[in-house]
Amino acid sequence: MGPIKPGDYLPTHQLLVLGLQHAFTMFGATVLVPLLTGLDVSVALFTAGIGTLWFHFVTKGRVPVFLGSSFAFIAPVALVVAEKGIPAAQGGIIVAGLLYVVFAILIHFLGPEFMQRILPPVVTGPIIMVIGLNLAPVAIGSASQNWPIALIVLATVAIVNLYVKGFLRLLPVISGIIVGYVICLITGNVDATPVVQAAWIGMPKFTFPVFDAAAIGIIAPAAIASMVEHVGDILAVGATVEDDFIEDPGLTRTLLGDGIATSLAGLFGGPANTTYSENTGVLALTKVWKPEVMRIAAVIAILLAFVGKLGAAIRTIPDPVIGGISIVLFGMIAAIGVRTMVENKVDLTDSRNLFIASVILVVGIGGAMITLWGNAQLGGMGLAAILGIILNQILPRAEE
Repeated sequence: MGPIKPGDYLPTHQLLVLGLQHAFTMFGATVLVPLLTGLDVSVALFTAGIGTLWFHFVTKGRVPVFLGSSFAFIAPVALVVAEKGIPAAQGGIIVAGLLYVVFAILIHFLGPEFMQRILPPVVTGPIIMVIGLNLAPVAIGSASQNWPIALIVLATVAIVNLYVKGFLRLLPVISGIIVGYVICLITGNVDATPVVQAAWIGMPKFTFPVFDAAAIGIIAPAAIASMVEHVGDILAVGATVEDDFIEDPGLTRTLLGDGIATSLAGLFGGPANTTYSENTGVLALTKVWKPEVMRIAAVIAILLAFVGKLGAAIRTIPDPVIGGISIVLFGMIAAIGVRTMVENKVDLTDSRNLFIASVILVVGIGGAMITLWGNAQLGGMGLAAILGIILNQILPRAEE
């Protein structure tokens, strides 16, 4: 069964179920960020939804991504919320989003050829691998809480994806969740208390921003790392669905979409947004590449922000179930990085290419971190990408 691409027909009810699958996929990480930073969970879901819809509008509906809560901002936002309150953090998040706009304008004038010159496959392949491998400890941490359940979920995903025929084959994530959840119910591993306590309908706790110079100085610099991660994520999505989004709609549009979505989130009281690797993993697993599915997931996220019991029910999905699914999704992203290098015939017998790839992988996965100024830090994939770009420019090529 080949990939289902934009323009291919799917019945409305199938699109809705596929959108629900992406909503399940993004939910855990999207609500985790506000739980860690002190922001409101319902507001985070609302801003993730409207941010995703805005992104699709700006990018002409071409790029199948979901924008969820960014982990790059957790430390500075948590610090500002604790010391100055949520409104001050909102001001910092708004300014961080506007930095994307500045970078987008810069990319517009430099042109796509500039991006292709600094991001060849020898750099982009390892960067995509780092995105997936950095998430591996999260998957293993969740799965290790109950390996038998996690492995049953993993087996369910594999069986549905590889052996089942028809529409059900496109729903390996939902199938894995249902099987795992039922087993957890039978074995008493589900806590239904949050569902009982949650209200049926409730208004998210929207707040107004305050622009505090100190708070902006703490939060806004995190945009540097998240912008580099944005480029890596767009490359990963493009490699997954076999399309060049650097060329069309272009990084200028994707950066504007992501940046303004982050500023909108700050305006309402939500966390900064970013393109979600978890959903990219679902694209790779199901081969359903229709952007409409992500927009349906965005609408579901907005609905979840107002329907408390639904959101609470999803939060009761046990960690081992999520862990079993994440092993596949995050591994898919790393494998796409390998595929990028293979398909572009990157010669790893060339010492130059081997050196660049090695540095990106070790720095990106090893947890390297440098302090820029104040509380702003650059590490992980962002630092690895910058080093890879620099090495690609300064190391002599064989023909030289």
